[in-house]
Amino acid sequence: MQETRLDTTRIRAARQVIDPVFLNTPLYRCEALEPVLGCAVSIKLETANPVRSFKARGTEVVASGLADRAARAAVCASAGNLGQALAWSGRGRGLDITVVASRFATRAKLDRIRALGAGLELVDGDHEAARERAAAIARYDGIRLVEDSLDIETCEGAATIGLELMDTAPSFDTVLVALGGGALATGVGHVVKALAPEVEVICVQPLGAPAMTRSWHRRRVVTTDSTDTIADGVAGRRPVPAVLDDLLLVADDAVLVQEASIIAGLRMLLDHAGLVVEPSAALGIAAVLEDRDRFAGRHVVTVVCGSNVDVDAYRRWVSAAPVHRV
Repeated sequence: MQETRLDTTRIRAARQVIDPVFLNTPLYRCEALEPVLGCAVSIKLETANPVRSFKARGTEVVASGLADRAARAAVCASAGNLGQALAWSGRGRGLDITVVASRFATRAKLDRIRALGAGLELVDGDHEAARERAAAIARYDGIRLVEDSLDIETCEGAATIGLELMDTAPSFDTVLVALGGGALATGVGHVVKALAPEVEVICVQPLGAPAMTRSWHRRRVVTTDSTDTIADGVAGRRPVPAVLDDLLLVADDAVLVQEASIIAGLRMLLDHAGLVVEPSAALGIAAVLEDRDRFAGRHVVTVVCGSNVDVDAYRRWVSAAPVHRV
């Protein structure tokens, strides 16, 4: 494999600084899903932790480095999950954390950021507007700007998920990974391709937020003017060139799925796995639903990446979704 920005030795070392509460998350065969999907399905569950997403694997690495510096402060832009994770990691190390988010972000995520002790600044516009404001704060205050996916710590923290997948001596042949900014996809993809190159890595993104997927297919950065998806955690418009370069080396495919399939995936994870997850976490199931023939007879692992969801919106989604009975 050609070299990415990631380093497998650093990824192994990252496990030593990540709080164990975020490590060795459940990985299990979910047989109840298999009759309706037509393939063997294993779930890597990244929701059973204090911030209910995989993001703290990366922020733990970031915060451990900041704890030894004179300027013990950082700022990030977040749709909600990164902000919670950085707030949690910073609180435990006495860091001053500021999170910038769109005022239209999921209310439950914003409330949790405040509860974790971080400063929260809301901006008009979408996540890209929040990124611009966070960068301005970092410049003005002279503090660390934490940029998800661009900062290698966020990718290598997420990559520890890949190590845990590989530690199981997998019988699976496909990994389905939600694709937004790219930290999860490049992290997991790097490890899988380094240690089990025969396993297919497929990235999944909503049709309403297609920038990184289009960029992967065209092998150059493609931006969009807007996004339109319930999967707010992956709704970026401007891919980072360095992250795209990494993704081109580790992903075998990148696919887009419709909103109806994401909602159906949410309902299936509730009905057949007993899991309440956010839309981004259902992308892998949505990909199988839209292309059953491709995955028939295969053993897929889907990374269920988060469960920070607005309860009222979730109830509307699952009540509107078709019921898949075996």
